[in-house]
Amino acid sequence: MLVVMRKDATAEQIRGVQEAIEVRGFKAHAIPGAQRTAIGVTGNKGALEAPALEGLPGVLEVIPVTHAYKLVSREVKTENTIVTVGEVEVGGPELVLVAGPCAVETVEQTLAIARAVKSAGAHILRGGAFKPRTSPYSFQGLGEAGLRILAEAREATGLPVVSEAIDVESVDLVEKYCDAIQVGARNMQNFSLLKRVGKAKKPVLLKRGLSATLEEFLMSAEYILAEGNYAVILCERGVRTFSDFSRNTLDLAIVPTVKQISHLPIFVDPSHGTGRRDKVAPLSRAAAAVGADGLIIEVHNDPNRALSDGPQSLTPEMFAELVTDLRKIAPVIGRTL
Repeated sequence: MLVVMRKDATAEQIRGVQEAIEVRGFKAHAIPGAQRTAIGVTGNKGALEAPALEGLPGVLEVIPVTHAYKLVSREVKTENTIVTVGEVEVGGPELVLVAGPCAVETVEQTLAIARAVKSAGAHILRGGAFKPRTSPYSFQGLGEAGLRILAEAREATGLPVVSEAIDVESVDLVEKYCDAIQVGARNMQNFSLLKRVGKAKKPVLLKRGLSATLEEFLMSAEYILAEGNYAVILCERGVRTFSDFSRNTLDLAIVPTVKQISHLPIFVDPSHGTGRRDKVAPLSRAAAAVGADGLIIEVHNDPNRALSDGPQSLTPEMFAELVTDLRKIAPVIGRTL
């Protein structure tokens, strides 16, 4: 259910409606908009409370929300959500580029890549400190030491940083060192983790699960918003299909679909989506063309020796060439870069 306030509703009237909702045992989520404030109601079993809320001062109308996901829906908020990572705005006119190594390996490696992607035009630095790998024998990341390296790279380049938290315990560390918290594909339905990042004070980058439907993806985002964190960026990173020529199948059709039914921004990760270096650039261009708000691209200064995901990592030179292409595409689709 959605309570739409009048344009001239006062802060006191908005608080009054929130209190009326909460005294009935429901949750109230105030969502300021360009024209007026809307208050999302979760925990209700229907529109039975509508008459009681419609008569409150400042209320324009009470609207039932038809989707199972409520707070992420455009029924609740018609305007696009802008998420700020450091000083970078995601979801606005600029195509945001997130680049960096799959895994933080050394100070020298991370600084070299950070400086290279910053020079080429990246806005945010990515890097994994905790690495949930398919094999228990693969490189698992440097942990807190890796996060400290990312913080050092931010200090050296000015790029805000994003890294993955793999469980509830690691959220505190990622929140301490990074500007945004990533929830990886394997954890998309780790509901304890989703609730924890929903209480975090940093933006959350939520990746689509390996076999998740669109509704399951949006319901995972709903978990985060329901806990009070509205700064969520979705990310398409490929799903499992019968394809045998790429690591995953990058579902670009989800981008315009999300744009239609949700106000949240969405990124595309063509590195994990393809698993092949030669496919990253063309799928990046395609992702920009279909309306993605940003791209997450793995870059390594020596991919053949990378400890994680070398085959899908671009070299800094390849990344710079891709940015040149994207700068040509951006104006055609109404974006800046």
